[in-house]
Formats: sequence, structure tokens, C-alpha cells
Amino acid sequence: MARDHVHVVMLPWSAFGHLIPFFQLSIALAKSGIHVSFVSTPRNIQRLPKVPPSLATLITLVEFPLPKLDNDLLPEGSEATVDVPVNKVEYLKLAYDRLQYPVNQFVAEQLPDWIIADFSAHWAVEIAQNHNVGFVYFSVTSAATIVFFGKPPNYFYVGDQKQDWPSPENFTTPPEWLSFPSSVAFRGYEAVGLHVGLYTENASGISDAARFTKVLRACKALAIRNCREFEGEFLSLHEKLMGKPVIPIGLLPPERHVKTEANDSSWKMIFEWLDKQEPKSVLFVGFGSECQLSKEQVYEIAYGLQLSQVLFLWALRKPIWAIDEEDSLPSGFTDNTCGRGMVCMGWVPQKEILSHPSIGGSLFHSGWGSAIEMLQFGHCLVVLLVDKGVAVEVKRGEDGSFSRDGIAKAVKLAMVLEEGDKLRASAREAAAIFGDENLHQVNYIGHFVEYLKHGGSNKI
Repeated sequence: MARDHVHVVMLPWSAFGHLIPFFQLSIALAKSGIHVSFVSTPRNIQRLPKVPPSLATLITLVEFPLPKLDNDLLPEGSEATVDVPVNKVEYLKLAYDRLQYPVNQFVAEQLPDWIIADFSAHWAVEIAQNHNVGFVYFSVTSAATIVFFGKPPNYFYVGDQKQDWPSPENFTTPPEWLSFPSSVAFRGYEAVGLHVGLYTENASGISDAARFTKVLRACKALAIRNCREFEGEFLSLHEKLMGKPVIPIGLLPPERHVKTEANDSSWKMIFEWLDKQEPKSVLFVGFGSECQLSKEQVYEIAYGLQLSQVLFLWALRKPIWAIDEEDSLPSGFTDNTCGRGMVCMGWVPQKEILSHPSIGGSLFHSGWGSAIEMLQFGHCLVVLLVDKGVAVEVKRGEDGSFSRDGIAKAVKLAMVLEEGDKLRASAREAAAIFGDENLHQVNYIGHFVEYLKHGGSNKI
């Protein structure tokens, strides 16, 4: 029986690569008449985009202070991964887990129809069970990534203790359950860090692998940020493996017609410079707020851009190792690239930059959310996993290092060389899928809304 009034509670992990997709899904659901309670901490909510006035009655931003830890384990004001060094993230998870108590009280009072949770909120499983609320896991990663790890009923564990992936080497080849050719796997240097990150029981008392496993086993359905037009094989396979609904909710592309107030004088200079360039001639360079590059890596990227002779616009946050903004780049780099490139320190109106006709490619960290944002405009990608023929991968050493020559070669292939024509054409074709707001909002979100309304018993 369909529900006329549907209320969902959103529980994202405290990283902006998760908060933003959960917020975008909240907006999309509200447009379809779903009532959403978006739960996070005060400072995280303050840093989100504004809720459109037309949806203000359908979206409630619920702020719960991040519980304090003893001994100042977290820096003052830290509420997201962007606020803490990598070695402190485990303490953020510990504090995050203590949000289960106010969240439990909130759910008990509100009795929503569904909880839509991230991997981190493993404790939401019991909250949903105790209050007879439906439970959906929302994955912000690509379908290929979650299929790689998602072999039911084990997922990351055999039973509750034995690791299903006993060594990093297991991550370096496509899993045996893939029923079609795929190159999706991890490099050796990636696999080592990934294995440690997944299976190490950190300060929170539970590993990330255990979080994923608990949520995947308990959810009534898996919602995933993707579409069948791009990863249909992976989506179909995962639903077959899981034996429960795997629901693509579309790519949640940012709305192109919503403009940021770009009044800063430096932003005006950016667009004046872009206006002077030829169509598709400029490479956008940006590694987001979560990607922490070493001094050697930043300098090699800089030298690679210089060697490539390709026009570029680099959005660069001052690295934690830099004394000041001048120290963020090699000596002489700005003078040597004058007229060919711009470096913008701090935040920039990225959506407006990417939509500018002079931008033709993007050099970035290969995050799924960033790839969606860039491919909706048909930009060829230069990444630091290539499985779809729309990106050039920078050549890496066995230890994960890359060189200026590797950067320059990949940039030129993506932007100017004749050998890259097929890649650029594939990226333009992808734009027809990634930028189709009607496809994602009406078709995919519409289907998900129908599931939420007709999803049967609320019990997990």
C-alpha cells in the first residue's frame, strides 16, 4: 500500500565527499514531495549549500553537536575529515559513533518511514530495527567499486571474524564473481593502504570493513549514485549477487542553471581570462578539499603543467606543509607560466568554471563525485581507474609516485594530441548521460521515490 506522506532521515558520514551527495539526494527527494530530515553537526550543516526556498517546508536540517572526546583528541571545531589530519580521522569516527544516542531519540520521537544511512552509521541498523523503520544504505561510490567488494553474504568477512580479503594482493585483480571483462582492480601501492584502512580496528573500536559489512547485510535495499546507461552491467550483477533491490538513483548532477554569486574580483579575472581562450583549450586542475598532496607531488604536477605547454586553470588550497601561499608552488612557476595558466588559491566557483566553453579537460584525484561534475560537461579526464574510456591515467611507479613527465604526457594526450581524439569523443558522448537532469531526476529519482512509497513492510 502506497504511503501519501513519506519521511526519511539522512545519516551521512562526516566527509564532504559524502555530505554533499546525501544533501543532493535530499534535494532530489524533496522535489518529489518526500519529507527529509538531514542529520549532521552544526558546522557541517553551515558549510552545506542553502536549501532552495521552494523546498524549505520539505527539508529539515537537524543539528546535533559532535560529542566531545577526552584529552583534546580532536582539534577544536573539527567536525569533518577536512578539519583533521589523516591520523586523527579515527577519533572523528569515535565521536561520530556517539551521535547514535541523540539520533536514536530523534527517530523514536519522529518515527520516520525510512533511514537512509552511510557506511559509517553501523549503529543505525539497531535503531531502525528497534523502531520498526525501513533501512536503506546509500553508496556514494561508483557501482564498479561496490561490486568489487560486495560478494554476499560475506562482503568483507567470512562469518564475523575471518577476513574475506586476507591480504592486499587480493585487491590487485578483478574479483572472480565478475561475469564480464573488466580492468577494475587496485594497484599494489593502493592495495596495501586500502587493506590497512579497511581492516584495522581504530580508536572507534570497529573497522571500516565491519561497518560496511553490517550495513550491507542489514539494509533492505542499496541505493547507489549511478545509472544503467553508464554502469548497467555492474548494477545488474550486484543486484543478482545481493538478492535484494539495488536501486540506481541517478548521478545527481549539479543543476547547471543555478549560479553561484561570484563577486570576488579575483573570480572576475578568472572569467575574463577564460573568455579570451579558444573553446575546449583549457585544462582545469583541482584536487578537492579531501586530497592531501605532498610537496613533491604538488611540485611535480606544477612542473608537468609547465612542460605540457597546455593552458590551465589550477584551483589550489594552501597545503598544510606550506609556510604561505608563495611556498605552495615551485619558485618561478608563476612567472614561467604567465599567460598560459592561472593559479587560484582557496575556494573558486568550480561549477561555473567547469561550464565555461573554454574548459576542455580536468586533472583531478579521480573521486566519483568530481568525475560526475566534470563529465556532465564532456571534459576529458586526467586522473591520478580508468575503465570507461573517458580518462587518461597518469603513469605511476610501483610506490605510487608520479613524475612531471608523466603529468605532461597525460595532459597532452587528453587535451591536444591526435591520439586522444577518441578519448575526447567518448567524454563528449558521456556528457549526454551525465548532464541529462531529466533522466536523473524524473526517471531514476522517480523510481526510487516509488520504492520508498511502495517498499512493503518497514521492517529491515
